[in-house]
Order: sequence, then structure tokens, then C-alpha cells
Amino acid sequence: MSCATDLPTVVAPTSSPWSRNFRLYFGARTTSLLGDAMLPVALSVGVLQAGYGAGGVGYALGSWTAAVALCMLVGGVLADRFTARRMMVIADVARFVLQAGMAVLFALGTPGLATIVVLQFVSGVATAMFQPGVASMVPQVADDVQRANGILRIAESMAAVLGPAAAGVLVSVSGPSVVFAIYSATYAISALCLFALRLPGVQPSAGAAFLGQLAEGWQEFRARRWLSSVITIFLLYGCFVVGVSLPIGADLIVSNLDSAALGIGLAAFGAGGAIGGTVAIRIRPHRPLAVGSAGWALFAIYPLIPALHPDLTVLVIGWAIAGAGLAFWSVIWSTTVQTQIPSELLNRVYAYDVAGSLVTMALGRSIAGPLASLTGERPLMVFASGLGLVCAALLLIVPATRKLRVV
Repeated sequence: MSCATDLPTVVAPTSSPWSRNFRLYFGARTTSLLGDAMLPVALSVGVLQAGYGAGGVGYALGSWTAAVALCMLVGGVLADRFTARRMMVIADVARFVLQAGMAVLFALGTPGLATIVVLQFVSGVATAMFQPGVASMVPQVADDVQRANGILRIAESMAAVLGPAAAGVLVSVSGPSVVFAIYSATYAISALCLFALRLPGVQPSAGAAFLGQLAEGWQEFRARRWLSSVITIFLLYGCFVVGVSLPIGADLIVSNLDSAALGIGLAAFGAGGAIGGTVAIRIRPHRPLAVGSAGWALFAIYPLIPALHPDLTVLVIGWAIAGAGLAFWSVIWSTTVQTQIPSELLNRVYAYDVAGSLVTMALGRSIAGPLASLTGERPLMVFASGLGLVCAALLLIVPATRKLRVV
């Protein structure tokens, strides 16, 4: 076989991906992603204005993240048992009600911290019921899975830029209750779009007990060496590269430049994500994980930049490149999982992937401060960048990931 067969193929679009089903799914995802991007701003400002301080913000945001991580595997099993779309619609309706309740509470006065924490925890549970279905829905609504993933990733990147900016303006003008009202409305739109999808008959998995299906998902996860290898390597990458670099990088940029520079840098990161998603639409690698490792290597620039005392120009360029790398990997990885794993197992197997990633990155954020106090912030960021390159190299070294081919 010629070496040329291992090179990526550049594909020119031949037909529009915008079928009725994909338009509806795109509408569902973009509106809910925009709402998700608004949540940290609305919740942080609302909790601070209520007088609960930074600790209260941590409890409120942490309760949502903890619920997602704890319940993700359950969501994967339920998506296989009752179909992904049904669970996603139910989750959207629940989140609409919960966040509308938050809007009412803030409009009426100052809600108790315990109430906020409980509502966000339950919202996180609903998100855990929604998220596993994201993987299995794309092959059902799009013929070209990679192109669809690229379009969705571009939308996610733009939502990450526009959502916080819009929330910041709205919360300063109208208060957190208005932002929570808009946030809840995004879930109502998402539920309506998902409900309107016309999908081929998908049979829920039947027969096995809940724990049996959970165990089956784990067995299938472990049986795919390429999948377990990537997640094992990501235990290091997610914790000590992604997780650690986000809070420490923010602190360094604010200290060296200012908070406005941090906002501009994050916006550049989101814009870079749109570029990376666009590139991923065009390139079809025969060995996806080997080529996708370039995305991990490019994101390793993210922690290095703050350690270099950058000016604003260097920050924007560096973080835009990092955002492009992460988006490129995300599209390649999502497409690989969706095309390599049978549809009847996809929700459960994907749930293990998401749960592991969330726990790993959350751990990284929690240990970032103590580690920085021991090593210093800049040495820690240099270490994170170097480890990122090592992890990217491991994707090329491990045979199961290097040799995996498209099906």
C-alpha cells in the first residue's frame, strides 16, 4: 500500500448538510449552548449580589458540575433504554422549569444560597440526562457526520464568545433575573426543535437490567483499546494541561495585563475554535487519532502563553491557535467515536468518555491553586505545556491510537 493512502484527504463540499432534521438539531444545540455559556455570568453575579461571596459562587457552580459528573453514566444507560431524543427533550423541559424558577426567585428578591445550590444541582442532573444523547443524535440527523460535527463545533465556539458577552451586558442593565429568563427560554426552544425531528425508528435497548447495561457499556469501553488508550492519556492531559491551565492562566493574564485583556484573549480562543472547526470539516484523515494529535499539541500553547509575559497581540495569536487546535481535536474525536461504535452502545460508551473528562478537568481546576503555591505559577504553566506535547506524542506512539483507521 502506498504511503500516500495514509495522508489526510481534503474534501470539497459536494452537497448541503442542511437537511430539515439537521437544521432543527442545529437550532436545538446552538440555543442551548448559548444559554449554557450565559450561566456562569448570571449565576456568579446573582450569587455575589445576594451577598454570598466567592465561596457561594463556588458552591453554586460546583453543585452543577458535580451533578453532571455523578449522573452522566446513568444518563447514558437511560438514553439507550428510552432513546436519546426522548431523554433530551425531558431534560430540556426540566431545565426550562428549573431556570425559569431561578429567574422568578431573583426577580422577587434574594433567594437563599441553599435553594440556589439545590436548583443548580438538579439542573446538572438534567444535563447529565441530556448530554449522552448528543453523540448518537448526530449520525441520525446528518449523512456527513464529520462535516456536521465541524459545523456544530463552530457554533459552540461562537456561543462561547457571544454568550458571556451578552450575559455581561444584560446582567449589568437588567439584573440576573432577566438573564435566567433568557437562559430558560433557550431550553424551551431546544426541546421544541428536538421534538419536531423526524427520525427513523430507533428501538430502545431492552431486556438487560439497568446495572447490566451499565456494566455492558464499561465492557465495550474497555474492549476498544483505542478508546481506553485516549481516555487514559487524557487523565493526564485533562487534569494537568486543560484543568490546571485555565484558572492559573487567567490569573497570570489579569496580573500582567488586566481583566479586559483576559476577555479579549478568551474571545480570540473562541474565534480560533471556529477556525479549527472549519479546517476539520475539510480534512478527512485516514488515521484520525494520529492526525488529531496535532490538536492536542496546538492547545499546549495555551498554558505557555501566560508564562511568557505576553503583550496583547501575542496573547490573541497564541490563544487563537490553541482554540483552533482544541476544536480540531474535538471534531475528529467526536466523529471517530460516532462512527466506530455501534449505535445501540453509543450513548453508554460516550457517557463514560464525558464523565471521565469532566472529573479529570474538575480535579485539575481544584488542585491548580495548591500546585501553583508549591511550584510557582509560571513554572507550572511551562510544565503543563510540556506535558501537553508529551501527551500528544503518546497518541502517535501507542499503536491502538496511531493505527486506528476510518471505517
